[in-house]
Amino acid sequence: MSELGEAEGAGTVTDERRAGRHARPAGMNDATVEALGLLSEALERTQRARGRLYDFHQLTGGADRTVGEAVAALRAAGHAEQADLLEREVQGADVLADMWTFQVVEAYDEGYYRRFTEVEQRVREALAGGRGHIAEAEMKRRRETH
Repeated sequence: MSELGEAEGAGTVTDERRAGRHARPAGMNDATVEALGLLSEALERTQRARGRLYDFHQLTGGADRTVGEAVAALRAAGHAEQADLLEREVQGADVLADMWTFQVVEAYDEGYYRRFTEVEQRVREALAGGRGHIAEAEMKRRRETH
């Protein structure tokens, strides 16, 4: 069998598996599909927000390391008073009350994010047998060029 034939055969099996994984359960109405699609979109936005928190964490940490370099450079340039001020007020400071950025990320992950993902899964289990992206899969079938 040619490479093309093998790829087509493998693709068909994968497509069939995917179709079942995202197929609308019998008896599910359009309104439920739409509601689950909105829930999926909301979760995806939350996942993007979580990524932004990791960006915030890494950018703030990198800035703090650079502040340390600025403190050393100020001292080396003979500006001890300004170096002391920067070191005392900014370097290693909490970004929120009693929290560094890793703690902000942990609080989000362990609170809102975990609760949201668990509830989203429970809703999908109850209404769609755990299947996800039903609305998107149906849109793909409607819009796909053959």
